[in-house]
Amino acid sequence: MALHKNYKIATIGSHSALQILKGAKDEGFSTIAICLKGRERPYKLFNVADEIITINNYNELFKIQDKIIKKNAIFIPHASLIAYLGVDKVESFKIPYYGNKNILRFEADRRIERKWLKKSGLKLPRIFENPKDIDRAVIVKFHGAKGGKGYFLAKNERDFKQKIKSHSKEENYVIQEYVIGVPMFIHYFYSSLTNELEIMGFDKRYESNVDSLGRVSARDQMALPKVDPSYVIVGNIPVVIRESFLPRIIEMGENVIKESRKITPGGLWGPFCLEAILTPDEEIRVFEISARIVAGTNPYVEGSPYTWLKYNEPMSTGRRIAREIKIAIKENKLGKILG
Repeated sequence: MALHKNYKIATIGSHSALQILKGAKDEGFSTIAICLKGRERPYKLFNVADEIITINNYNELFKIQDKIIKKNAIFIPHASLIAYLGVDKVESFKIPYYGNKNILRFEADRRIERKWLKKSGLKLPRIFENPKDIDRAVIVKFHGAKGGKGYFLAKNERDFKQKIKSHSKEENYVIQEYVIGVPMFIHYFYSSLTNELEIMGFDKRYESNVDSLGRVSARDQMALPKVDPSYVIVGNIPVVIRESFLPRIIEMGENVIKESRKITPGGLWGPFCLEAILTPDEEIRVFEISARIVAGTNPYVEGSPYTWLKYNEPMSTGRRIAREIKIAIKENKLGKILG
């Protein structure tokens, strides 16, 4: 029997779990979906989970850790884990975990994240430390993986102070220059086994209600009741980028990996995403990094044009994770990929 048959792949039933679990099954693993009660149906309907464990809240994960460890499971993280538990609790996780848990702290705090990206040589939007300095359109973002919830635009200090009142409980935020251009989310995979960077695909986010407001003319918007734009992500749109951008995009990913090794032992490996704006001047301005699988990979359950070029078979990011684990088991190198 193949060695990987002794292991199972587990993840939280949310975010990108469908492709993670399907990819694991495609690579021959048994799978476990850990779901909040009432959220099990997709994983039954699409037949991607061999076992479903239900919990009442995400903190119960810590109570069932030993149970999952006994099943010889490897846990695949995604944004829901980080958003609902926080970095401190994730770092204390005992279940074998794919990726480097140490890197999460550099992603979760936008100020630390910015230093990382800047030292990687990427072009970033300006950050305003003091609302008094706002002299252009800005977007105010709150820390953590919250799918854009609560973000708002401001045009000056007065506008900022008025809008921040409705977020009195949020202490950690960043005031970032609002760059005009096309939002582009770049999906990478870096193998710590082969030291090779891969382009997995690209997406745009469909956000409510800012994208639907864009379909209403300025004249008609004036006639509507007052509606503040919001940036809650409701879906993902696949994109094929202009080919001449690819050399820069590959170099950007490589530089982020090199710099990550300087900030924490082992650095970043596995899937990650650079969230960028492509401007009319063909600049690529990066405003954020996600140091794990992102939901923008979900349109590519059967692979993207880029993974087809490399693999000539269906290869989602979820399946690519499972294949990396499978290879590591075969080569007795699990220590290189588990954080």
